[in-house]
Amino acid sequence: MKKTFVFILCVLLASGFLFAQGAQEAAAAPAADDFHIGIVTGTVSQSEDDLRGAERLMEEYGSVNDGGKIQHVTYPDNFMDEAETTISVISGLADDPKMKAIIVNQAIPGTTEAFRRIKERRPDILTIAGEAHEDPGVIQSAADLAVNNDFVARGYLIIRTAHELGCDTFVHISFPRHLSYETMSRRVAIMRATCEELGMEFVMETAPDPTSDVGVAGAQQYILEKVPAWIESYGQNSAFFCTNDAHTEPLLKQLMTYGGYFIEADLPSPLMGYPGALGIDLSTEAGDFKAILEKVEASVVEKGGSGRFGTWAYSYGYTTTAGLGQHAINVLSGESELLKLSDLMKAYGKYTPGAKWNGSFYTDVNTGVRARNHVLIYQDTYMMGKGYMGNAELIVPEKYFAIK
Repeated sequence: MKKTFVFILCVLLASGFLFAQGAQEAAAAPAADDFHIGIVTGTVSQSEDDLRGAERLMEEYGSVNDGGKIQHVTYPDNFMDEAETTISVISGLADDPKMKAIIVNQAIPGTTEAFRRIKERRPDILTIAGEAHEDPGVIQSAADLAVNNDFVARGYLIIRTAHELGCDTFVHISFPRHLSYETMSRRVAIMRATCEELGMEFVMETAPDPTSDVGVAGAQQYILEKVPAWIESYGQNSAFFCTNDAHTEPLLKQLMTYGGYFIEADLPSPLMGYPGALGIDLSTEAGDFKAILEKVEASVVEKGGSGRFGTWAYSYGYTTTAGLGQHAINVLSGESELLKLSDLMKAYGKYTPGAKWNGSFYTDVNTGVRARNHVLIYQDTYMMGKGYMGNAELIVPEKYFAIK
């Protein structure tokens, strides 16, 4: 009887010990939603919309510094000359043991190497590239998900829209670094081919790279000085397009004064260049893109630009940062699949109510192989004083997808 009692007591003690140990382990284990999301963007001077998207996420989910989910850092303006700093800024986010996803928007050169370093140390972290600057095959090798504006479809649609509006010339403004990117060089080729088919003149102009020695100020001054001569040379029925955010504001300002058309920015947004070019304050409307678009449109129409200036109703840069952040949260919370297109669009749609999107997985023009982790997307074009152009519903002729 005594032996039986001792045995039962031992069992009870062991059970109590195991229960206590399990309780301690449960207390030590992080909750399912106890994770951090790293967001890397450019600064206000280079890519303000991208940064504002990060601020939106921090408003919703809180900053890590205040006990929230979002850790936001910025890469240097002259990232091409500070490659190691850029890589360190991105990869350094993996030092946080709670970090579970790192998003870079725009994913400038160096992002792939940073993602590789992250994966070596922390394979559990999701690596997501927004608007990748590196060639598709490169970023696809390190990113779990990459998203770009649809440079193929837009190469056709931007020219088609300009033609519909009566433009006879299309002027493309860029510089060697951007034209070395496969995404941009391929878009140029599609734009040129579309111009030829529609009977429009295609012109290439070169402007200084804002990451070069002249900086943002020097690059913007160049645009201010050159636009009047370009309008005189190519005429007021010319549409202009630039590949860099910093060039956009001075281009819009001068086109508003001297004539010409602007279909949409490289990374479209009613905030991209318009506030500075128009001299309007949008601080009261901050975060409300319906109100922002209405105010920008009213100013454009007032200055005589109706039907000549376009955008996307919701900022691409802002939506990409916020949308990818939301998508990562949905995935980590078990509500979405990382590579499911409809789940990605659901996250983007949260920040763009009423706007139509289109998109598809990237297909390599040389091999015909479709990437599983690289998505191309675009939003319908909105011309101030005219409305949506219906581009999100158009079918781009298949032949343009074969141009390289």
